[in-house]
Amino acid sequence: MDTLRALAAFVHSVELGSLSGAARAMDTTQPTVSKLVAGLEQSLGVRLLRRAPAGLSLTDEGQRFVEHARRMLDAHDEAVADLQQRSTQPRGLLRVSAPVALGQCRLNAMAGEFLATYPDIALELVLDDRFIHPLEERIDVSLRLGGPLPPDLVARHLGTWPRVLVASPAYLAARGRPRQPVDLLAHDYLRYAAGDDGVLLQGPDGPVNVPVHSRYRVNNAVAMLDSVLAGAGISLQPTWMVAGLLAEGRLARVLPRYTGPAQEAHLLYAARPYLPQRVRVLVEFLSERVARLPGKAKSAP
Repeated sequence: MDTLRALAAFVHSVELGSLSGAARAMDTTQPTVSKLVAGLEQSLGVRLLRRAPAGLSLTDEGQRFVEHARRMLDAHDEAVADLQQRSTQPRGLLRVSAPVALGQCRLNAMAGEFLATYPDIALELVLDDRFIHPLEERIDVSLRLGGPLPPDLVARHLGTWPRVLVASPAYLAARGRPRQPVDLLAHDYLRYAAGDDGVLLQGPDGPVNVPVHSRYRVNNAVAMLDSVLAGAGISLQPTWMVAGLLAEGRLARVLPRYTGPAQEAHLLYAARPYLPQRVRVLVEFLSERVARLPGKAKSAP
């Protein structure tokens, strides 16, 4: 039995929820995956998976074994990467996760450039505003904007981007320009659906919390920005999204002496003695490109 292939079949079946999904990931057939998993179970003397019409589920033994299997596969990848490091062209599949807006607005273009530079690498970009833990969902690199940083991962800081209040020139011409934070109460304020009422701003006299109420909320940052551009109201936006629009005059700063909570960008990936070459080149590529996004706050001297 090819133990490594059997381990991969088992782990893929668990992560993708079906033998057919594992077969597609491994570029083989479902009967082959079923045979590999059955052979692994036979060699271990335990049942790892329950097979039912509703899908696959782990047995107690399978639940205990799956993390060991992942580590064994990772150890194999690290050993191969150590041998191949700097001696061959980077190759293989990379899975990258990122917030939806960052992926739509910035990472798609970066992905095209990366793939052109490394023709033997395949890239899967997973866009989701929830945090996807790399070790739990077989993600090679996760780009995170804000939020707590898991202690079991390497977190490379890429920079800080302020949030600023913006509106379209047409909206401000029709509704007037706020002169102080309390003036926001008389305006249409657009916000992210998951946020609380109120907006926290940092100004020359310290923090101020304005209890704005929003008639329109949306759970997609790109859709919110489109609404602001269309003249629907005022919104707090990260500078990496709006710096170009401000420079073009399509948006205007509102209360320019005030900013909202900044976004901290980090690249997260597993702590390994040897990063696979394909992961290493991606980390370096994204570190350079993301750090160059517009509107980045200057580092303290």
